[in-house]
Amino acid sequence: MRTTRTARSSRLGLGRPARTTAVLSTALLALSLGVLPAQAAGAAGAPAGPTAARHLPALDRAALRASLDAFHTAGMYGAFAAVRDGSEQWRGATGLADPATGRPMAPDFEHRVGSITKSFTAVAILQQVERHRIDLDAPVARYVPDLVPGERGEQVTVRMLLNHTSGIADYVLPAFPGLLQDPGKTLDENRLRHIEPEELVRLGLAAPPVAQRGEFSYANTNFVLAGLILERATGQDAEAYITRNVIRRAGLRHTYFPASAALKGPHPGMYESFFGFIDPPRDYSAYDMSWASTAGALVSTTSDLDAFYRKLLGGKLLGPAALRAMKTTVPAAVTPDGELVMRYGLGLYTLRMPSGWYWGHDGAVFGAGTWSLATEDGRRQVSVAYNLMKYQRLDEQGQPLPEAITPALYAFVDGALRGGAPAAVRGPRSAAPLPAADLPPLVDRLPTGH
Repeated sequence: MRTTRTARSSRLGLGRPARTTAVLSTALLALSLGVLPAQAAGAAGAPAGPTAARHLPALDRAALRASLDAFHTAGMYGAFAAVRDGSEQWRGATGLADPATGRPMAPDFEHRVGSITKSFTAVAILQQVERHRIDLDAPVARYVPDLVPGERGEQVTVRMLLNHTSGIADYVLPAFPGLLQDPGKTLDENRLRHIEPEELVRLGLAAPPVAQRGEFSYANTNFVLAGLILERATGQDAEAYITRNVIRRAGLRHTYFPASAALKGPHPGMYESFFGFIDPPRDYSAYDMSWASTAGALVSTTSDLDAFYRKLLGGKLLGPAALRAMKTTVPAAVTPDGELVMRYGLGLYTLRMPSGWYWGHDGAVFGAGTWSLATEDGRRQVSVAYNLMKYQRLDEQGQPLPEAITPALYAFVDGALRGGAPAAVRGPRSAAPLPAADLPPLVDRLPTGH
């Protein structure tokens, strides 16, 4: 294994640890700031209006099956998905849950859904806003003066945490020292490590900011802080509150915060490649998720995710004013030509795909990726989960090389939102794949710390 990695490192000029760190930092920065494909861009400015499900064709089950299979054929180990249009539902799976044994993927598996947790945490905060226990525009120092003291605590508001405009840096790289030098060793050594949320916040606050306050800059620290504010406002453990008042209220039966490193139900292996520096990719499905906390620790199923966003967007979890606040957005991503293609609200974003604008979120943890999008009324939905992460390979400058997996993912998701397949599927066998640099794996966000 080490021989293979050394050979690849030599070809890329990565023989020295400093060079490895620099290339990986460049790659992670490119992925965290990536832009959507040109064909996904519409006119610059605010969304022209989400796609209405009633104008979309009925679900084409054969096309959905073919498109999901194309995702696996492109190189993804395995994936499973749930697509809904009103009362009609399609569920499917493709590829392998365990490449070593040949165990197949199944559509009802549990999965770690990463930052989709942020939507749940934001709903919990907004419930407390409705009860007048939290003020979105109050400084965080009102609730956690011991955690965010001084001028920063007075200038950062709760709203800034939820829309990632606080200017606070991410804690992930400080929490995993050595991740850029030897990712496999670092992830292995931290499998069972427990980290308190207060420590995660301390690490994020101590890291150099990557953006000025008021500018969008995605950081998990924001939502760990939000969870701690929720605890101060309710007097309850944040995960317990979210379970009772968001998960159970939504009627979700297979969504939970894990109590141990293991998942409770049937699930796939979750394989991390880290751009080929973990070779072969390793299974991190068993992992202590305290490092993600209320920013990304949830386990769920694709059917549960469809149900959650359907009820959220349908006004079943929040009142009209709170839902409007959640959908009040700031600019978050543009194409190379400067066209706005993503806006971020409060734990929820709106994203332009080739077929229109949709609401939802994505999530990533080591080895597991998930993406859930819906029309504004929640009628047409797609949630997809997959089990190989940071599959991209890098050039000498740390930029992702062209690959087929990401275009196939976008083709499936956009096709599902259309009803089956996009107007022109660019699969690995039908056409040359789009450049990876033009397709940000939203689910592969990792900060660089600078």
